[in-house]
Amino acid sequence: MYRVSITGILRFYSFYVKYSVMAVTKKPAGKKAESSEFAVIKTGGKQYRVAVGDVVTIEIMDGEHKEGEAIVFDKVLLVDDGKDTTIGTPYIKEAKVTGVLKEIGKAKKVEVMKYKAKSRYLKIRGHRQPFFKVAIEKIK
Repeated sequence: MYRVSITGILRFYSFYVKYSVMAVTKKPAGKKAESSEFAVIKTGGKQYRVAVGDVVTIEIMDGEHKEGEAIVFDKVLLVDDGKDTTIGTPYIKEAKVTGVLKEIGKAKKVEVMKYKAKSRYLKIRGHRQPFFKVAIEKIK
């Protein structure tokens, strides 16, 4: 059995509270101010909320692409500039979001296992999902 004093517990608790509150209230270094302008785009069967300066990881993109290539997303569902919000039906005709393809790669391997007890049945398959990292430059 351990002997613990009340003062030791109170010291630990006050230390924990003091530093946990500091961690919550402190702003992360190097984080830029969030822009008030954003858009919702649709690509690869998913919807993404993007703002200027964001780097978005997209799983599927149609066509052949190279790193450093300019990408234009014309399926824009919503645009908000901080004052006015435009909602498409289903898309906004004149709105476009442009970005630059920064990286093409594959995610970490995910192992899928099929197993049936008492029958010596075991199959293990691996899968690496491709991804595209796009840096958003402009919302029109």
